[in-house]
Amino acid sequence: MPFQPHYTPEPVFSRLGEGFYDVVQSAEFPEHIVRFKNERWAERMGLGELDESAWIQHFGRFEPLDGNLPQPLALRYHGHQFRNYNPNLGDGRGFLFAQLRDPLDQRLLDLATKGSGQTPWSRGADGRLTLKGGFREALATEMLEALGVYTSKTFSLVETGESLTRYDEPSPTRACVLVRLGHSHVRFGSFQRHAYLEHHERLRQLVEFSVEHYMPHLQDEKDLPSAFLREVVMRSADLCASWMAAGFVHGVLNTDNMNICGESFDYGPYRFLPHYDPHFTAAYFDDYGLYAYGRQPVAVFWNLQQLALSLQPLADSADLVKALQFYEDVFAQAMTRHFLHRLGLLEQGHKKDMDLVSATFAFLEASQIEFEQFFFDWYGGHTSEARAKESPMSSKYRGEAFQLWFEMVGEYLPKDAKSLEHAYFQRPRPCGLLIDEIEALWAPVAQEDDWTGFQEKLAAIREKGEALGHVAADARYPGPHAASLAYEPLNAS
Repeated sequence: MPFQPHYTPEPVFSRLGEGFYDVVQSAEFPEHIVRFKNERWAERMGLGELDESAWIQHFGRFEPLDGNLPQPLALRYHGHQFRNYNPNLGDGRGFLFAQLRDPLDQRLLDLATKGSGQTPWSRGADGRLTLKGGFREALATEMLEALGVYTSKTFSLVETGESLTRYDEPSPTRACVLVRLGHSHVRFGSFQRHAYLEHHERLRQLVEFSVEHYMPHLQDEKDLPSAFLREVVMRSADLCASWMAAGFVHGVLNTDNMNICGESFDYGPYRFLPHYDPHFTAAYFDDYGLYAYGRQPVAVFWNLQQLALSLQPLADSADLVKALQFYEDVFAQAMTRHFLHRLGLLEQGHKKDMDLVSATFAFLEASQIEFEQFFFDWYGGHTSEARAKESPMSSKYRGEAFQLWFEMVGEYLPKDAKSLEHAYFQRPRPCGLLIDEIEALWAPVAQEDDWTGFQEKLAAIREKGEALGHVAADARYPGPHAASLAYEPLNAS
């Protein structure tokens, strides 16, 4: 089998043993049509030379990768869903298929599935994923990666030839199995499960496992549970700030949809903002706006509080509270960093940068300009003034809120003025991903099996990622841009 020399299997999750997972098997599918293969990340992980037959063998039929897990593992967890505790969760339509070491930055990464069939945690459901659901997730992960959000990657999408019945879209509908590449599927709910069942030794074991494999710089800490929580708090605060700067609404911020590494994953009813609106929701079933755009920082903190409660059997409550208190400052600092990065500007100091972020929100709210167009027009600050005057939104750049913002941004230097020479910035409009466009891209797939628009959109998204410095132009050699997506521990002082 043509695995590349830098393919580095490291299947460690099974070492946790009984109580953390169930050994399962994939469903058998009548067809296997490869619809998306992430060539860039396959190359990076040493799987880039697999031909289509081998790709289907491993990511459609789920025959084990060399040196990896001999059988898939459905992980066990609990979770709060819209703040209601559910002890009947777990991997119900997915499993952990393999674990690998990233040769570029040495992270332990998972290959895990969605739509691979029933498990002991399916709760009567069919364990499948609609093709449209996989299509949407592929677009989400590509766009978030292009925007610099620390996200799971859609690694593979294979249509399976089955017809599914769903109440929330026209049925019957096509099915697929999706494979994610992600930095751990250890969720907040993984800890909640063992706390709920009063399995305190397993809880301790999971903390030690998490630190060993995902936070080794903490291994000498005397109070490991509190240090672990502090690290998760900081990573989660940074993630949430990156969502806010991206204008992204996750939609389902349940505790089982947050992992310990501060990586975004599991994209169901997500949305990108058409314009600034703190009340904008993604999920049609979020009747009270619990996970609206403007409430995401509160939702993430609430989830962290639930993680802290689950760690109480292992640590002093006062120490856990201290760990939670890092959230506000780290989030505020991350907001300025991510927003300045979106504007392509060099930071000048937290207080001044925070004032600019506040002025940005004030203008976005007053003008109701298209969210993505604004950041496209003014990337690099005053360096882009001539471009902004030619923008389809140029009529919005007036009024008191704009003048205040314009004067403030004039004091900032661009991070890289040469980036504006990229072909991406020569177009009149940015590459966005609003819901209407997703539906328009899906229509030819559903009606004529025409994937041209999907492929063209992926190319445009990757061009955007290159221009913003998050996606390397050369797929075979990811280089420093791809490496920069790796998490670096934040200063805990």
